[in-house]
Amino acid sequence: MFNTSEGEITLINEETDVSFPTVTGTEGDIGIDISKLRTEHHRITLDYGFANTAGCRSSITYVNGDTGELRYRGYGIEDLAAKATFPEVAYLLINGELPTKVELEDYEAELRRHTLLNEEMKRMFDAFPRGAHPMGILSAATAAMSTFYERYHNPRDEASVKESTIRLMAKLPTVAAFAYKKSIGQPYMYPRNELDYSSNFLQMMFGLPVEPYEIDPVVARALDVLLILHADHEQNCSTATVRLVGSSEANLFASVAGGMNALWGPLHGGANSAVIAMLTHIDEDGGDVDKYIGKAKDKDDPFRLMGFGHRVYKNFDPRATILKDYAADVLDRLGVHDPLLDIALKLEEHALTDDYFVERKLYPNVDFYSGMIFRSLGFPVRMFTVLFAIGRLPGWMAQWKEMIEDPDTRIGRPRQVYAGYTERVFPSVDER
Repeated sequence: MFNTSEGEITLINEETDVSFPTVTGTEGDIGIDISKLRTEHHRITLDYGFANTAGCRSSITYVNGDTGELRYRGYGIEDLAAKATFPEVAYLLINGELPTKVELEDYEAELRRHTLLNEEMKRMFDAFPRGAHPMGILSAATAAMSTFYERYHNPRDEASVKESTIRLMAKLPTVAAFAYKKSIGQPYMYPRNELDYSSNFLQMMFGLPVEPYEIDPVVARALDVLLILHADHEQNCSTATVRLVGSSEANLFASVAGGMNALWGPLHGGANSAVIAMLTHIDEDGGDVDKYIGKAKDKDDPFRLMGFGHRVYKNFDPRATILKDYAADVLDRLGVHDPLLDIALKLEEHALTDDYFVERKLYPNVDFYSGMIFRSLGFPVRMFTVLFAIGRLPGWMAQWKEMIEDPDTRIGRPRQVYAGYTERVFPSVDER
């Protein structure tokens, strides 16, 4: 049992009482500092998935799943999505404060100066098979990029870290667009530095050298908001991976590439792709939404609605609230007529009005709406996780930078509860 007093918590058992200091942040959960549990008491904790374990103290992002709040550096996601640009949010996450007008202009100018990839990297793209998954290319290219900037590898050098963050922010959309063009056999499109961040990415993705590409400002702004909403989300799987890789003092490029590989997993970054797969399945089965709503309610039926509910948010996902309006605007602006989107809208109506879903708070989440919007913008499903990675990049870099600057950081080394054989005698091959 536990006994709690101010500043510490005591574990009471048959052998002895053991006290641990508590760690209180500005808001949210109170931590129990067990860093000396093993050295002083020969015990460790077992926490599958580290769902109850804090690996750091962070001042970057705050999530309150009970009330549906998300803040970057104290600013509500609603304000940032309505008033900020993606580079502005990236600056905030990485540097800790919003930029002044001059600082933002300088930052955007820096990003424009570094959008090009070294021409030698084009041979690496050519080496991949045409059917290569864009996430595989993205993570490989990000790690490979570090070989061109070895002078910036020192994580303790502030100027080197700054240059690395700028190059990653500037070049990742170019890498992503090249990966897509490779997959469809079209020529690579170079960046146009007179365009803003999201518009430039759209023209590299969908433009062709034989004709001008007209960028719809509504579409560009929708993409900007999508990137903002994905920019950070506390210590999720990919962010924890970036921190763990970086704890060995691996350079920023290598650490981010590790995070990309974690994001690639279908249980993390693949959720919005799973939404489209579900909608496709319903469409191919005749498009009967009521049938699948019934299946979702049947606890004995293996079918599950993808894109509804959230592990963290026990109420409405605040990012979904924002995207719901953008989804309506984008679909209306583009005049999209897609049977999958029609099915999605019918599912949304059920989830928002059906007592079964309302009582269980199974509301559409950010993956539901982002999948809809990405599809309506023309992005293929295999690019969805790549878009997630571009959005999450500032958060990964901010978290890596915070970890490097934290004097309490130690190289990551989780423990285990060993459950294998005890010591055995090695038998000769004839005795086996």
